[in-house]
Amino acid sequence: MSSISIETLRHSCAHLLAHAVKELYPTVQVTIGPVIEDGFYYDFYYESSFSISDLSIIEDKMREISARKLEISRVVYSRKEAIDYFNSIGEFFKSKIVDRIPESEEITLYRQGSFIDLCRGPHVENTGLLQYFKLLKVSGSYWQGDSTSYKLQRIYGTIWHTRNELSDHITMLEESEKRDHRFLGKQLSFFHFQEQSPGMPYWHPHGWTLYQLIVSYIRNKLAENQYQEISTPILADQTLWESSGHWEKFSEHMFTTVSEHKNYAIKPMNCPNHVQLFNQNLHSYRELPIRYAEFGSCHRNEYSGTLHGLLRVRAFVQDDAHIFCTRQQVPLEVLNFINLLKDVYKDFGFSKIIYALATRPVLRVGDDAVWDEAEQSLKKTLESLSVTWFEKKGEGAFYGPKIEFILEDCLKRKWQCGTIQCDFSMPLRLGASYVNEESAKTTPVMLHRAILGSLERFIGILIEHYAGALPLWLSPVQCKILTISESSKPYAHQVAEQLKNSLIRSEVDIRNEKIGLKIRESTLNKIPYLVIVGEKEMQNGMVSVRKRGKGDIGNLSLNEFISIINEQIHSKIAF
Repeated sequence: MSSISIETLRHSCAHLLAHAVKELYPTVQVTIGPVIEDGFYYDFYYESSFSISDLSIIEDKMREISARKLEISRVVYSRKEAIDYFNSIGEFFKSKIVDRIPESEEITLYRQGSFIDLCRGPHVENTGLLQYFKLLKVSGSYWQGDSTSYKLQRIYGTIWHTRNELSDHITMLEESEKRDHRFLGKQLSFFHFQEQSPGMPYWHPHGWTLYQLIVSYIRNKLAENQYQEISTPILADQTLWESSGHWEKFSEHMFTTVSEHKNYAIKPMNCPNHVQLFNQNLHSYRELPIRYAEFGSCHRNEYSGTLHGLLRVRAFVQDDAHIFCTRQQVPLEVLNFINLLKDVYKDFGFSKIIYALATRPVLRVGDDAVWDEAEQSLKKTLESLSVTWFEKKGEGAFYGPKIEFILEDCLKRKWQCGTIQCDFSMPLRLGASYVNEESAKTTPVMLHRAILGSLERFIGILIEHYAGALPLWLSPVQCKILTISESSKPYAHQVAEQLKNSLIRSEVDIRNEKIGLKIRESTLNKIPYLVIVGEKEMQNGMVSVRKRGKGDIGNLSLNEFISIINEQIHSKIAF
């Protein structure tokens, strides 16, 4: 069993799901059922609707079909045979898919018992090899992701090689649900979404404090590493995006508008604008590398069905930068960036980084010689680091290969955040040049790089990694002062003022409520330190301190408490 790849196992289980649904609900039409990270899904067109209670019924049918140990065989059809077959059984979505398959591709179907489905394969030999699976949830989707097209229903599932692997995964999913940043974001009053601006977060005061803390931290790191911060327009003429190559690749995901008979697009990325700024001066090789950084506000018209809290949005800000350098400077610039990235991830509490080299895609710009050079440069840098890395064949950007940096969180979930892309083509397309040692104009190399990627997405990851209990240095409110009695209010404000003067973010709760209620509410809001003041503390000039996760740590002088908290903020240690 373990010799079967997990992708083959999951793809086969998607067909098992479709087979079970068709036996139970014959009027359902099947559409697509791809493998995704940690599982699979299948989209169905059904005039009625599936509920969460239906999943156990479908799962039982899947186990029944698995127990039949049906042989799974591959068959080849001509285009006409495939379309005629699917039309004859009422699977009109499958006919549409067949019709879109390029003429050069072979059309293959897989049969298991009476069920036949369109698929490239491969699959397991028989349904009996599909054992350790579970259906997880049902949601809505749209045909081809188009919200104006047919409404579909998506059933998600997972399958693993062993029972223990499945059990571990289910445990992880249960823990993930508790950490869902959408729930915690609402509980902690960090942000919200609403229908009037889909996929665009409304940041609340505490959430915006967190946002600005991260921006300030990254800004300081950029200054330490000789980046120049810039700001570029959010809107640009369509012709710029055509020249850069983005219009051809991304136009369907770009928000557009017309003004005075000209077509404009809101930027989905910052790189073409950075080239425009570079082009304003004639640069000498002595000036390179030039590193432009921007907290660039970008918008992408993502399909509504793909939006997911902060993890998939339409409006976001990137900690974006572009390095203009010579070919000879590429290895050192890439190495310096990786060292910077590792320091940043460490400060945010991520100790494990997975490295991937994404190579040339089928649809790309630039000749093979340029791609060879760019890929070899990135490969040599990875090899010099003595780190384990893997290749993502064909997954580079259309203008150049890239190194991707994948974080592993506390639940061992993988998050691709940072990237550095080696681009020989866009500077040439947009007319960038510098004067080399021979006084001739030469096209620079452009390194596209980001550490966090989308700040919105990274904040969502952070919230889930820490289950909302952020490290002290990132907590919007580091200390909450709780009064026991009316008479202790002046002292509470005095403590708050001293904390403020020491640059410690604090709030005061002077409500006429019982101290137990105040403590419970502040604990639910995951405040790192609670300072409790009453008559006794006021008379002795002390504070009673509770630490998140540890409870009461005793009475301290205010100066002693400030010293402790400042040391922890400075060290950025996990709380």
